[in-house]
Amino acid sequence: MKQYTDDHAASGVAAELPEIETWPNQFPGREYEIEFVSPEFTSVCPKTGLPDHGTLIVRYVPAELCLELKSYKMYLLGYRNLGIFQENIVNRVLEDIVRATKPRKAVVVGDFWARGGITSKITASYERKD
Repeated sequence: MKQYTDDHAASGVAAELPEIETWPNQFPGREYEIEFVSPEFTSVCPKTGLPDHGTLIVRYVPAELCLELKSYKMYLLGYRNLGIFQENIVNRVLEDIVRATKPRKAVVVGDFWARGGITSKITASYERKD
């Protein structure tokens, strides 16, 4: 019998989260990279209800907009009690950052603490095709 259901797999993917705000990039013609590291990221396993902990790293090359840091912190807090798989976290964060900032490139890395003796590191990336 299957222990994980389709509902588990989709849990949290469409959850309503705080909006990520932006501000105008003052150097839109220059290619530079911005990196945010969130070493205290927490969420909840949708199957067991146990907490997941890890570090989220976001790297992006802005175009016209930059990500506003306080709104990003509030956005991440929205995951604290959300049942969602680690793979879905990384891909959802990438989707939401791309939607908000429309960057040239973006990478999100989730480096999660050991659970059952196994750590996981998930990387998702985006590159705009002009």
